[in-house]
Amino acid sequence: MNPKHNADQEVGQAVGLVPRIGALAARIGLDWFLIALISMIILASLWPQAGIDREPISLGDVATYGVSMIFFFYGLRLSPEKMKAGLSSWRLHLVVQLSTFILFPLLILPLHTFFEGGNKELLWLGTFYLAALPSTVSSSVVMVSIAGGNIPGAIFNASISSLIGILVTPLWMGLFLTASTEGFDLGSIMGKLVLQVLLPVLLGIFLHRYWGGFAERNKSRLRIFDQIIILLIVYTSFCESFARNMFSGYSVADLLLLGAAMIALFFLVYGIIYFLSSRLGFKQEDRITAVFCGSKKSLIHGTVMSKVLFPDANMVGIMLLPIMMYHALQLLAASVIAQRLARKANA
Repeated sequence: MNPKHNADQEVGQAVGLVPRIGALAARIGLDWFLIALISMIILASLWPQAGIDREPISLGDVATYGVSMIFFFYGLRLSPEKMKAGLSSWRLHLVVQLSTFILFPLLILPLHTFFEGGNKELLWLGTFYLAALPSTVSSSVVMVSIAGGNIPGAIFNASISSLIGILVTPLWMGLFLTASTEGFDLGSIMGKLVLQVLLPVLLGIFLHRYWGGFAERNKSRLRIFDQIIILLIVYTSFCESFARNMFSGYSVADLLLLGAAMIALFFLVYGIIYFLSSRLGFKQEDRITAVFCGSKKSLIHGTVMSKVLFPDANMVGIMLLPIMMYHALQLLAASVIAQRLARKANA
């Protein structure tokens, strides 16, 4: 038996295993970005100093400038024509936006009394931050498309949700951060959001007629840029938290319980929206759009707005844990539901 032939065969089998693993991961919703997010947390725990040092370059400052670029490109891709196409379904829009910005926070708000004081309160605050965030854009539209829903309505709701969140999310968070977090000034926060988020979006919308086509043609590249900035924010945020031992008070059981709470929250909101849209007599297409757009939360907005909202950099890693877990679990659950609805429609 030829040893070289056996070695080549083993290498070939190992190489062939990579795409099979990738296909399996994609089938259950674990794309490269989710794996990269987990890797950033592990890297931050092993090498936190790189995310804290300001020499030779501050990764935190790079992430801050990247936030404005993300929202500029978002505004550049925001087509007024697509927005107008979704305006007519006002009841659908009302259900989605009320679910996103009212239902979610009201479900989490009463639980505050059970977590007051100690480390657990930060996890509750992170969960409330998740509840106050806008809906996703790309994944909501993709899921609605797969399931056969109202795509113009999905585009409108996902887009308008992002704009509303710039104002509503800090207002919700101000209820608790002003009282419990040193250095939180709502007026200053709103000013930073206007400069770093709202103005870039408005500039992008203004330039859409000139550069909108370029942004649309390169949306896959711009999406990669978005993801790189998010990974950088996650890394630097967790570096601060690990360097200050912010996770020392949490056990594996705490994190497992948080994950279970996130998937329970998704299905609870999904069920409430499905019930409301059925009682309101929505068509199947509008009902699909309502449940997918109204039950999703945006990891992009969660990470980039955390750079502005939380003056204490040490706590940001903990604040991002719920939205990161919810993001992964919502993709898994929504993918399964969307494909099931698609099979049912084609049966």
